[in-house]
Amino acid sequence: MIRIHDREIRGTTKTGWLDSKHTFSFGNFMDPTRMGFRSLRVINDDVVIPGAGFDTHPHSDMEIITYILKGELAHKDSLGTGSTIRPGEIQRMSAGTGILHSEFNPSNDNGTHLLQIWIRPEKRGLEPSYEQKTVTPKEGQFVVIGDRKGTDGAITIHQDVTLSMAQLKDGQKTSYTFAKGRGGFLQVARGWITLNGEALKEGDGAEITDTDVIEITAKADSEVLLFDLA
Repeated sequence: MIRIHDREIRGTTKTGWLDSKHTFSFGNFMDPTRMGFRSLRVINDDVVIPGAGFDTHPHSDMEIITYILKGELAHKDSLGTGSTIRPGEIQRMSAGTGILHSEFNPSNDNGTHLLQIWIRPEKRGLEPSYEQKTVTPKEGQFVVIGDRKGTDGAITIHQDVTLSMAQLKDGQKTSYTFAKGRGGFLQVARGWITLNGEALKEGDGAEITDTDVIEITAKADSEVLLFDLA
């Protein structure tokens, strides 16, 4: 079964410097039917204007993943980490027992477009940690960019989840097979695809349950993220 999360009914947060769209309940957007999917809790689609960002703020007991689509984002945290993440990279911050961090767009000219993802960890009270890795796509195929073991240079996620990415040219097709009992959530980061015949455009998502195989066809140059969840 596939349940589409229409991009047009996402929650929104708009300030002078941030335009954010929320696939699941977040902040002032509360929908009891959209509280996440399995261990996946948040997908926020954020655009940050030049020279602005999130002031220092706390988190705890959450795996926070940042995926840049355009521009760059500078990160500082209470672990002493200072880094900048750009397209082609992925960042994981385990908040665990508690962490403070800030994120801002260091450019004076260009906006930053990112996806921020929250995943509930498999247990509370983990030691806070940070990781940033380069993503190496294989055109037309899913590539693992995050999992429990940090497979082949992927980020390590403290949960039974496999996060994969695929970049597809217009007309390309790919597929994915789920193990018995597992489900998925697919997010269209860019472009336009069909998922088992259902049309999805940039910003759309889809819950996938009781489905062994998904077939994806790109209707334009596209990029998708797929969460394989216990």
